[in-house]
Amino acid sequence: MKKRGIVIGIIGILISTASFSMVFSFFPQSQTGLDGNFILPELLEDMFDDVSVETEIMAGQSSVFSFSTSDSDVPLLWGVQIIDYKEDDNLSIEISNIFGDSLGVFEQQGPVLFEIFLAPSSEVYNFEITNQGSRAVLAVMMFAEDPDNSEAFSNPNSPLMTTLVPLAIAGIILIIGIIVVIAGAIITAFDWKKGQDESRYL
Repeated sequence: MKKRGIVIGIIGILISTASFSMVFSFFPQSQTGLDGNFILPELLEDMFDDVSVETEIMAGQSSVFSFSTSDSDVPLLWGVQIIDYKEDDNLSIEISNIFGDSLGVFEQQGPVLFEIFLAPSSEVYNFEITNQGSRAVLAVMMFAEDPDNSEAFSNPNSPLMTTLVPLAIAGIILIIGIIVVIAGAIITAFDWKKGQDESRYL
């Protein structure tokens, strides 16, 4: 049987492995927690105007994080990461102003949640995170005011861009590797079937 499909498949696996190596090279130990979990604010350096300390929120308890906008009618990017995320973790995030008016409630059932909030005025906004799960979680909150005009995105030499661009390239390489592996499998199956058909006439 011809081995071209197998060779192509191996090449695809090598390409995919190379892409994974590129990704892991951008995750040094300094960007991980004590248990090896990635800490998103450290990975996306300079993207956020404010990052909270890592806060433990007990089951059934709440913790409030605040951020003050410098302008009115400005988009505010906010996010929450459960650093030690496990399945069934569940957080509820309620946004309110200094008068206690509720401006929105969000539910987080994954390790990371990002949302854009249009701040109607220049004031302090409170984000009350309630742990609706059955165990304590370690969470960190991130804020970026008017992210579209942030230097982190507009400056190609910013730490954020120097991280995201190589990761995007690694993602493209991974996709190419997967396509090559699939192509190798198809060619292998085709050659095997062709060999079976030819053997019937021998």
